[in-house]
Amino acid sequence: MLRCIVTDVSREKITLSGAQETLLATLYGRALDSRSPNSVLGDHEAARAVDRIDYDFGRTGISATTAAGVALRAHQLDGWTREFLAEHEHATVLHLACGLDTRVHRLAPAPTVRWFDVDYPEVVDLRERLLPPPGGDYHPIGTSVTDEAWLDQVPSDRPTVTVFEGLSMYLIKQDGRRLIERITGRFPSGQLLFDCYGTIGIRLQKLVPAVRNAGATLHWGIDDPHELENWHQGLRLLDAIRSVDVPGLDKLPASGRLGMRVMAHIPGLRDIGRILRYRF
Repeated sequence: MLRCIVTDVSREKITLSGAQETLLATLYGRALDSRSPNSVLGDHEAARAVDRIDYDFGRTGISATTAAGVALRAHQLDGWTREFLAEHEHATVLHLACGLDTRVHRLAPAPTVRWFDVDYPEVVDLRERLLPPPGGDYHPIGTSVTDEAWLDQVPSDRPTVTVFEGLSMYLIKQDGRRLIERITGRFPSGQLLFDCYGTIGIRLQKLVPAVRNAGATLHWGIDDPHELENWHQGLRLLDAIRSVDVPGLDKLPASGRLGMRVMAHIPGLRDIGRILRYRF
């Protein structure tokens, strides 16, 4: 649920609950990172959006360490998306559950790229109020990503890269599988880029302040990324980077680096999260 109350011409009081509230956590993480002298993303649009929102961002539980972690995850997905667009001058981008992510601004795709940001209608409306129009061949779609109808609005004539960050764990497995089957079955070729939790991450979800304080629930954990290859003929896993191995961990504060080194040596915990790349 999302409700926006305009308190003055420049700030909005936003009341969210459940999974939608967690979009403020990732936005705040990127904003904090942008203000760091050791910034990973330099996402100044995120910082400007945070300044326009009247919300207690302390509810997110985001610290300097988790902000850097959010930024590193986004940086990895941004890099893979850039690689795909460099190889396909005329491509389609599906950015699912986009929330207030400024990925289209960070990547600034060429006019030959067709870009779709997909999220609930009220989130799309909020994006339009808080973020500058990206320009180019840009199309927002206001819908749940699990709705069966929205994909019909997307032409199926180009290689397509689908990016969904912070989404898979909120889906039930059947809905996640159906979404992947629909995308891979519609387009001639492409890639899927997304992050996931392992089942241990799902079991430990109440330890994540942004999830706990929002009253959200995580459902789907992926322990064997190769399992998804069976969901579509030609779907192949290219990369499965553990969260404890993401490039750039040296950007974390010292306490965060130590925590990651400890987790990397504990069976189970080292598989708590991954960033995945598939081709089809």
